Formats: sequence, C-alpha cells, structure tokens
Amino acid sequence: MVTAPGPARVLVTGGSGFLGAEICRQLTARGTETVSFSRRPSRTLEQLGVRQVHGDLVDRAALDRAVPGCDAVVHNAALAGISGAPGPYWRTNVAGTRTVIDRCRAHGVRTLVHTSTASVVFRPGGLENADERLPYPVRHLAAYPHTKAVAEALVLDANGPELAALSLRPHLIWGPGDPHFVPALTRLVRRQTLVMPGSGANLVDTTHVRTAAHAHLLALDLLHQGQPVGGRAYFIAQGEPLPLGGFLALLLATAGIRATWRPVPVPLAVAAAAAREAVSRLRRGTGSHAGTGTRDLSRFLVAELVHPHWFDLTAARRDLGFTPPIGLAEGMRHAFEAAGRPGGGAGAIADLLSDLALDQALPGVWR
Repeated sequence: MVTAPGPARVLVTGGSGFLGAEICRQLTARGTETVSFSRRPSRTLEQLGVRQVHGDLVDRAALDRAVPGCDAVVHNAALAGISGAPGPYWRTNVAGTRTVIDRCRAHGVRTLVHTSTASVVFRPGGLENADERLPYPVRHLAAYPHTKAVAEALVLDANGPELAALSLRPHLIWGPGDPHFVPALTRLVRRQTLVMPGSGANLVDTTHVRTAAHAHLLALDLLHQGQPVGGRAYFIAQGEPLPLGGFLALLLATAGIRATWRPVPVPLAVAAAAAREAVSRLRRGTGSHAGTGTRDLSRFLVAELVHPHWFDLTAARRDLGFTPPIGLAEGMRHAFEAAGRPGGGAGAIADLLSDLALDQALPGVWR
C-alpha cells in the first residue's frame, strides 16, 4: 500500500463542470490546494475555497495565470457532443490539450492526468469486455471521439522523465446533480413513452461521478510518487453492466418519470441520422448555424444506443489500485435521495433486478 503524499497544489481544467467540480471537491476534502481553470465562475467552487481562473484553453496567457506553482494538472476540460462541425472540437480538444501540455512543461509541472473517454475506441458493433489493447478505430463516427483520441495520444506521447502523464477513460458519467443524462432523457419522453432505436437490451457500463473523480486522485498520487503508470490509458467504470433500457429507466425514475421503451428499427434510425448529418453539413457550407449543434441526431449516437459497450477493468485495478468507492445500487439510491425521492431508489432497483432475473429465465424479455 503506497502511503507517500500526493501533490500539494493541483490545477483542474474544467473545474466548474460536473466531473471537474467533484474532482475539486475530493481534492479539497483531503486538504489539497486546488485551482480551477474554466470559462465561467462557479458558486460551488467558491464555497469549496477553490481558486478560480477563467479563460480559454488555447489562450497561453490565461493558462499562465493558473499553472505556475502547481505540482500537477488534471486536464478535464473538453468539448463533448454527439454531432457537430469538427472545427470547434479540434480547437478545444486537440489544440487546447496541446496548449495545456506546453504550459505544463514551461512551468515545470511534473504530473498530468488527462480525462479521456471510452468512446475513443468505440466502433460499429460495440465493445464487449474491451481492454486497453484495443486500438483506435480506423474511422471514428463523430468529431468528438476522434478529437479525444488525438488528444489522448498527445498526452501519452508527452509522458517522460520531466512530465509523468496518463489518460483515464471514464464512460457515461452520472450521479446527483447530473446536468446531462436526466435532463436530456426527460426532454425525450412523450406521453410516458421513450422512443429509441433498438431494443434497449444491449449491455452498457457506466461511471458514477464519485467513482470517476476517485480514479483521478488515484492516478494523480501514483504519478506524483513516481510509480510506473505513465504513458498509459485506463478504462474506468462501475464494472456493473446493465441493459441500456434498464439503466435509462432508473435515471428517469430519479426524476419521478416512468416511461415505456418504444423501439425504432435500427436501419430507420441510421438512415434518419445520416440524413440529419447531411443536412447539417449543407447548412454549415452555406453559412447557416441551424442544425450545427453538438446534440443533434447522429450515427454515433445511434451506434452507442444499439450496441454494447462495457469493459475489462483489470488494468486499472492492477496498476492504479482502482475499486469503485460506490456501487451502482448505492449510487442510484443517492441519486434518488438528491432528487428528493429517498424511498424510490430501493424499489426501482429491485424492480430492475427482478426484470433482469426474468430475462435470464426467459430470454428475449428485454428484446
């Protein structure tokens, strides 16, 4: 068991975001001086006593107000999305990461942990028990996973005697205060029906926000202590895959919503997504901003909704000492409590487990 201390002062890029704020919360809770670099101020970070610096990732001068004096950087900031023009993704995710690496070197930072995503290796057909030996696909389905893969490669290539660097690949982060999944799902429900491509039976693994942040602190400390984990990428998840339909039903239940999964034929969904992408490209070519957002229907989204994606976490357990600090059931209970429904979690989880047991006994129930 390694007991050497971690870095004394840590900069978290994207500290005002969902995961970034939890990383800052866990750092300050153990007494680590913490600095955040983000576009906008955060009341949560102010209450935690985090020093906040605001600016753009590609602005060297702005980063130079945040990096000096830090022993380590958690590069968590990114532009995330399922669709949209490549340009903004390349600027934030690739040029921004390159700038962060450059300023780390300029100011003598010795430790860099990069927040990547499991989507960097996602491909049609999905991922089943995937481990870190899986290469990047020849072609990514969207600009987000493509640019995150390029950014991850930059970080891993930067690892060396002067800058110890690694990349973590959390997947589908959720938890109390989630600003992504629950609001998006709630908007999609119509008359207690959730219209989705596929059956919802595909297994997916997810990551509670506390688990994702915990993995970042483990990686920070090990790199700071000189342990041989640099230059590598690690999948991070709960290690408890669920059918997608069941997981989404649980998230909706935290908002007090019960909805029936209504399947859309996959070929129809793929055709609709391809048409939407073509229209978006045409509008971008004519200078129109309509249909150019990061949340439009895309083939990447359809593929993630209909294919499995779950992972072998052996490397993270072995090298980082990673174990999720909170289980999926406990995390769901906390999500229900945070939403003001303390009695709903246990019942919803029990219902899901009952459905899963029935599916094992009678294959095809989820289908």
